[in-house]
Amino acid sequence: MKRSILGAASIAALLACAGAAGAQQAASGSPKKGGALQVVVTPEPPMLMQGLNQNGPTNMIAGNIYESLLRYDEKLNPMPSLAKSWEISPDQTVYTFKLQEGVTWHDGKPFTADDVVFTLDKFLREVHPRWRPIVNAQVKAIEKVDDLTVRVSLKQPFGPFMLSQEVASAPMIPKHVYEGTDFRANPANNTPIGTGPMKFGEWRKGSFVKLVRNEAYWDKDRPHFDEMYFQFIPDAAARAVAYETGKVDVLTGGAVEIFDVARLAKLPNSCVTTKGWEMFAPHAWITPNTTRGILGNKTFRQAMMYAIDRDFGRDVIWSGYGKIPTGPISSKTKFYSAEGVKIYKYDPEMAKKLVKESGYKGEKLQFLGLPYGETWQRWAEAIKQNFADVGINMDIVSTDVPGWTQRTSNFDFDLTFNFLYQLGDPATGVARSYVSTNIVKGNPFGNVGSYSNPEVDKLFAEAAIAPAEARQALYTKVQQILAEELPVLWLLELDFPTVYRCNVKDLVTTAIGINDSAKNVWKE
Repeated sequence: MKRSILGAASIAALLACAGAAGAQQAASGSPKKGGALQVVVTPEPPMLMQGLNQNGPTNMIAGNIYESLLRYDEKLNPMPSLAKSWEISPDQTVYTFKLQEGVTWHDGKPFTADDVVFTLDKFLREVHPRWRPIVNAQVKAIEKVDDLTVRVSLKQPFGPFMLSQEVASAPMIPKHVYEGTDFRANPANNTPIGTGPMKFGEWRKGSFVKLVRNEAYWDKDRPHFDEMYFQFIPDAAARAVAYETGKVDVLTGGAVEIFDVARLAKLPNSCVTTKGWEMFAPHAWITPNTTRGILGNKTFRQAMMYAIDRDFGRDVIWSGYGKIPTGPISSKTKFYSAEGVKIYKYDPEMAKKLVKESGYKGEKLQFLGLPYGETWQRWAEAIKQNFADVGINMDIVSTDVPGWTQRTSNFDFDLTFNFLYQLGDPATGVARSYVSTNIVKGNPFGNVGSYSNPEVDKLFAEAAIAPAEARQALYTKVQQILAEELPVLWLLELDFPTVYRCNVKDLVTTAIGINDSAKNVWKE
């Protein structure tokens, strides 16, 4: 274990240097046109229709096909995207967006305010687990002012609203393709149509997705590459070899074993960065299905938390990348607090005591693994052993990404891994996993554990619209309650290093990194 921890320290130092180098990419010369960028994404996504699916691999690819109204810098400041400018009323309840001129969908049809209203008021309200609670609770009206102007009126001031327009949270959807159809069964889901810098070219199942340059892109000097290939390579060792031999240019976060990053970083023309995750601050956890037997018992959930050696998970499984969380809000996200929060140290004896108190009779629990590579498999095995040590009987169930998505979306599990994005503010990225109004089948990133507590619902609702100075107290209270009740078992605040060729420039220029890379990236 000491070797792993020392290795992590070395990697951290290396990343500090690499991050500094990465920040200077834009100063290295004028962008060159043409060529193809080869990117490894793992695992293969279940679909590329970003409005319907927000899996990590889906976002990494589809975020370059679709666009939203806004983009965000690493400080989470909004920047123009499909909205070229915006105005906010003095009482902060009316947002008026002026749209870019001359934008067309990839099928040549014009993008207008009608598409924005359809997307935000109809499509995403129906299918999106992040946008649905926001629009239902906060939005009074979404209106077309003219073809290039949209007005969103809120019921009350809602500070996080300007963070809600990230591309995975609010991808613009073509009204002329989806209106009046079954959104989930629309044939266009297989050939996504966006406004982004790259267009869908080909999906060779089990091999790659090819995107091609949008020659009619509204930002006339972009993109720089003619093609982007997102490669699907079966195992981590083969992905590392593909990078070592020059067949690929970019290894996205999680594409190779975390312990292999330091070795790959020492290769010639190899750079590493952890930038591009500022918006997400990914939080990994285990979700217990609280509707299933003993998993609805708070004492048993606390026993499971005491049983898990989270330090081992961080230091050995994740090679020191990450931080042990104390509750639902990441320490990287606004309004984090550990004040008065119940802390769970690894304590097998306490776990055994609580297992006995809970009335657990040894029934077999099924753990639905996350099919995102070998690291998650090893983590599941480690947790299975932790549970066995305290008398909890668990089997690991393996599946592929579509299977995991379907089963989790339909609440068809006892326990499952997940990691969700915090999205800059608890109202946009945290509340969705705990409020009872988001117990809705159809998406794996809502309240799939079916946890329900009226006080928690009330606190999240009040904190979302409270004045800035009052929000901390409300979120501190909700963190205290959730740490006591453990609707999920928080494991790690994740760090995902990206490994790439140093002559690939401007790869990470926003707070969502690879998910928004095609617009600016080029190769020297």
